[in-house]
Amino acid sequence: MLNTDQAIVFSILGIALVLFVWNRIRFDLVALIALLAVSIAGIVPVDQLFDGFSHPAVVTVAAVLVISQGLVNGGVVDRLARLLGKVGHRPTLQVLMLTSVVALCSGFINNVGALALLMPVAVWMSREAGRSPSLLLMPLAFGSLLGGTMTLIGTPPNIIIASYREAGSFGMFDFAPVGLAITLAGICFITLVGWRLTPRRGKPDDGGKLFSVGDYVTELRVPEDSSHIGATLHGLLTRADAEKDVVVLALIRDDKRSLAPSTFSVLRGDDLLLVEADTDALQDFLDSTGLELASVEEASSEASDQDETESGKPGEKSLSEGDVRLIEAVITPESGLIGKTANRLNLREQNGLNIVAIARQGQRLQRRLGDIRFQAGDILLVQGEEETLRVTLQGLGCLPLAERGLRFGRERNSLLAGGLFIAAIALIVVGWLSPPVALVACAVVMVLSKVLSNQEAYRAIDWPVIVLLAAMIPVGQALETTGGAELIASWMLMLGSGGDAWVVVTIVLTGTMLLSNVVNNAAAAILVAPIALSLSGQLGIAADAMLMAVAVGASCAFLTPVGHQSNALVMEPGGYRFGDYWRLGLPLSLLVTVVAVPVILAVWA
Repeated sequence: MLNTDQAIVFSILGIALVLFVWNRIRFDLVALIALLAVSIAGIVPVDQLFDGFSHPAVVTVAAVLVISQGLVNGGVVDRLARLLGKVGHRPTLQVLMLTSVVALCSGFINNVGALALLMPVAVWMSREAGRSPSLLLMPLAFGSLLGGTMTLIGTPPNIIIASYREAGSFGMFDFAPVGLAITLAGICFITLVGWRLTPRRGKPDDGGKLFSVGDYVTELRVPEDSSHIGATLHGLLTRADAEKDVVVLALIRDDKRSLAPSTFSVLRGDDLLLVEADTDALQDFLDSTGLELASVEEASSEASDQDETESGKPGEKSLSEGDVRLIEAVITPESGLIGKTANRLNLREQNGLNIVAIARQGQRLQRRLGDIRFQAGDILLVQGEEETLRVTLQGLGCLPLAERGLRFGRERNSLLAGGLFIAAIALIVVGWLSPPVALVACAVVMVLSKVLSNQEAYRAIDWPVIVLLAAMIPVGQALETTGGAELIASWMLMLGSGGDAWVVVTIVLTGTMLLSNVVNNAAAAILVAPIALSLSGQLGIAADAMLMAVAVGASCAFLTPVGHQSNALVMEPGGYRFGDYWRLGLPLSLLVTVVAVPVILAVWA
């Protein structure tokens, strides 16, 4: 029979789970609501309400995210990514190399960060082979989840679970026996069979490019007697009411090309404007401005001959030469662009970005660019300054996918970044420093040594996840202190009544796995860990075995795109639908369970 406190905690958690699944309110805000609710109900004392923000697990997760960005900046993973460009076009070999490298990286840096590093490589490899990225991106995402199970710092659930251990935190490689077993089994399955279960979204045309920009690029001439001479480019677009649907890609004057010109550029007679617009918008622009049509071709006629020689496709190089690049980027679920339009954000003036085209669900949108409200997963074709483009996209919450011609990152401080990280791992392994201290020290030294800037360090931290962890830790403790965890454990005990230890471990692992497919995996770990500990006490099963089952289950969310950010990030670039994930995810989940349970019992029971 429930007592009052238990009923309150169950009600709060039930409502929180519904809101997590509903996904209309951000998960960090839901966690804060739950935290405030248990405080108002008097279950968590006010002086302990925000203890989660100083919890070692929260600090460790933040440090790992900063270190991950430092390794990115240092070009450490670029060296591995460069090797992938040499594997050829055989899909089996491509899948094997991609999943292996992303799994290896995910064991030591944030798995979303590892995925972000290798997504452009996977997209490029798909296009070079003339195949849709849908073949490679889902195996890549699942490989990042598998690899994160191998070490303490590979994924937030492992860090959280380590904090629940009564006999001292798990060590850096204590997760390796189970994590390595399921990772190797998963990679073998995905390579030999699994990639064939991914949906085919059609073979891309013309080298696999999502955007055929040349079909919409036209040169316009400013006549000698134009009333716009002496006016700014901004004034021209404003007076023509064309800021919404005409993008100026270049200004050509006296045979000199200025790519992504400033909107404050002053126009002169005989200037050529290279613009991107559909036919209706172009006609309206010509009618309202009096500009002349210099050429209507698939690309800039002035540059097509020389560009065809150098790049093989007319006009392509003309849009991205010099210090200005064209790049495709996907809007992440945490981006501040979501729900807003390019006009409202004023991206050209504020960020120096030209939005050239937008694609959604595998199709280029033909509506006015300035009026389109961005959604998570939209793919943008943007033009901007090469030196600042990637940093700008990162600040906007966008993940670069592939440039027009893949170019790997420069060699920057790779030895320093890698050396600092290896030193931190070594200090943890030999026991001289605890993981939070060693990892925070590594992050601080990376900033001091200019591997990454202060701003990059703060941007690298996934603050919604930090708030989620800090808010849910006291809520999870409330479940334990009220006896709610023990009560749920007794119910699960009845479910597994008379069963062996492997039955109980399987129930805990699969239950956590199912929960992590509908709520954030860190929240799933926090909620299930107290229940698993209570269950281990009642059945006499080793607590470490139960905690390992929770860690594996929380990290292996393969059934839905909402279970993990890695799954969500590949959804639009791969052209996947919600129901596509279970086709590969279900057999992979079963395989993980079959492999993990015996290893957990052999090592930890």
